Amino acid sequence: MAVSGSGVSNVLKIPELKKRILFSLAFLAIYRVGVHIPTPGIDGDALATFFAQYQDTLFGIFNMFSGGALERLSVFALGIMPYISASIILQLLTVVFPHLERLSKEGEQGRKKITQYTRYGTIVLSIIQGFGIAVGLENMSAPGGLAIVFVPGWSFRIMTVITLTAGTAFIMWLGEQISERGIGNGISLIIFAGIVARMPQAIGNTFSMLSTGEMGIFACIILIVLMVGVIAFINFMEQGQRRIPVQYAKRVVGRKMYGGQTTHLPLKLNTSGVIPPIFASSLIMFPATLASFFKDITIMQYISSALTPGKLIYELIFVAFIFFFCFFYTAIVFNPADVAENMKKYGGFIPGIRPGKRTAEYIDKVLTRITLGGAAYISLVCVLPSILMTQLNVPFYFGGTSLLIVVGVAIDTVGQIESHLITRNYEGFLTTGKIKR
Repeated sequence: MAVSGSGVSNVLKIPELKKRILFSLAFLAIYRVGVHIPTPGIDGDALATFFAQYQDTLFGIFNMFSGGALERLSVFALGIMPYISASIILQLLTVVFPHLERLSKEGEQGRKKITQYTRYGTIVLSIIQGFGIAVGLENMSAPGGLAIVFVPGWSFRIMTVITLTAGTAFIMWLGEQISERGIGNGISLIIFAGIVARMPQAIGNTFSMLSTGEMGIFACIILIVLMVGVIAFINFMEQGQRRIPVQYAKRVVGRKMYGGQTTHLPLKLNTSGVIPPIFASSLIMFPATLASFFKDITIMQYISSALTPGKLIYELIFVAFIFFFCFFYTAIVFNPADVAENMKKYGGFIPGIRPGKRTAEYIDKVLTRITLGGAAYISLVCVLPSILMTQLNVPFYFGGTSLLIVVGVAIDTVGQIESHLITRNYEGFLTTGKIKR
């Protein structure tokens, strides 16, 4: 998939598209500046020393999604995770509460109402998490007994809660503005920016290991080839879909005839996105996080040692969790019965399949098969970095989840740019291959 020179120049010929891209870049730059603004009352050096011990725990995951803001305890330390958590909770509650289910089916007005509920949920989760961080930091110390908080107490807790909650609310606003007035999905781009911003440090560490002889040039070449191959593989698989043919019967409304066309129902190979590896990583690292605070308990240390990335037990449990969440989340976001009912309502049917219940069963059968393949693909991508880290002894910068996010967001953003260009009868952004949307 190559980027055309004329395709890039065409972007600059469309004032609206150029304005949207510059708007997105400006707001992402604002986000990155905020990552470096510290929360008052914190000893930054002591905090950095403390976090250096916990990179392989839940703190490491949250720090990755916050773009390094958590290890600095900046005003954006909570990142966008409270918003993502609130969105997932609302999706789960939609299955349970009929009111939310009705809102989800009411079109634009219903979606706006659910978005408003998500914002309220984000603030509530931010307050809870901010208070937990404040209390936790008061009871923690860096190696050597150096206190992380200068003056513990309720004034520090309240200030921290207000600061972190306001930071998350601001990030949420930035993301929504990028989605509305910029290009791409704002929330995804913020996570993307946080992950990519750490790339220079990873490259520097790699060159440092090369210069000191800790990594051989042959191992470095293998690493680069594997990274390019994995990125290409993710790019291919993320666009993979099963297209089920759908025929619409002809129907007469007044004096006009509608329908009679053939289309398709696209089912993505990876319907659940990056949610399964995120949930799986969080669950499997929870025992290791607990063990780090209970170092005197032998059984906790044994569990922590067994659940270390690269160990066989860790990888097997990780893959099992990924498979579970792939099927679980797909079942929540895609309802074959609703799809079959909507098709029947508008006169659509799958050739050779009876409309209604039979159609729902057929779609569910196809979806189950491709979800199995999608879960295997996600597992492979997520396990491979651990193998590289343990076998090649290299600072592999992108974990599997990071790779999925970066490539997925890049595909989505380039696809939106492509749509803008094609809509205005310009040559597409890509000369070979198209983004499947």
